[in-house]
Amino acid sequence: MWFMLVGLVLLAMKLGEFGPGANWSWLWVLTPFALAILWWSFADGFGLTQAKAMRKMDDRRAERRTRAMEALGIDARRERKVNKARELARRANPDAPRAPLGTNMNPDTVAPEPPRQEPRL
Repeated sequence: MWFMLVGLVLLAMKLGEFGPGANWSWLWVLTPFALAILWWSFADGFGLTQAKAMRKMDDRRAERRTRAMEALGIDARRERKVNKARELARRANPDAPRAPLGTNMNPDTVAPEPPRQEPRL
């Protein structure tokens, strides 16, 4: 993008015949445009443009998810803090019983499993 801006300024100086660009040869005036073409070819060839677009899309998706969670009354930051605290507790005491995922139970108290029923024939 910068190459294009410099090229446009030099082109305006050459065509308007003012400043030092008026006396330069056309080779120097058009060089930034050639460099811009080379840069875009390099960026597209190595996936830089696509990677930037994907990062932008991921950021939008994360923002949209955060807004949706807040609209539902779920605080995303609180959930992250709770999950982090659970992970730290699990690392400190790996033999302790775990709470089922998605519950707000104390990890030290786990609900008993329901009794198993025999399938009906």
